[in-house]
Amino acid sequence: MRINNNRATMGFLLSKSMDANFKKQQEFMLHNSRLQMERQILMQNQMRERQMAMQIAWSREFLKYFGTFFTMATVGLTVGAIKRKKPVLLAPIVPLGFIFAYQMDSAYGTLIYRMRGEAESIMTSEHDRLDLPNGTPTFDSIEKARRARSTLTSFLEK
Repeated sequence: MRINNNRATMGFLLSKSMDANFKKQQEFMLHNSRLQMERQILMQNQMRERQMAMQIAWSREFLKYFGTFFTMATVGLTVGAIKRKKPVLLAPIVPLGFIFAYQMDSAYGTLIYRMRGEAESIMTSEHDRLDLPNGTPTFDSIEKARRARSTLTSFLEK
């Protein structure tokens, strides 16, 4: 009877040890998946920041060329309007001025902040406008499309 009691105690201790190891392994896996997600979020944010910086740099570079064109066009049209006494030649300056002002706001102004505020407002109060057609893709919908494509690929290869 004593031998069975010892075996039961050993089995209980072994089971308890296995449960503790399993729990530690689960915690380790959870910690690793959290680290991986944090790294992915940081990477995606850095990529977004780089893309935005490139967009702002592009706007600033474009502004240099467009500003030069706008200045030359304004001077040329003003001189032409004065020499020919035709004020109608000044008309193109108005739309070109709007484009110049937009580019200036985009490159150095507060356009990005106003756009961010509007985007936050849309996400808060008009979230239904952000829904994708046919809803968010699911694992099943992606797998169905993958199977259809792989069937089509194998059919075309024959």
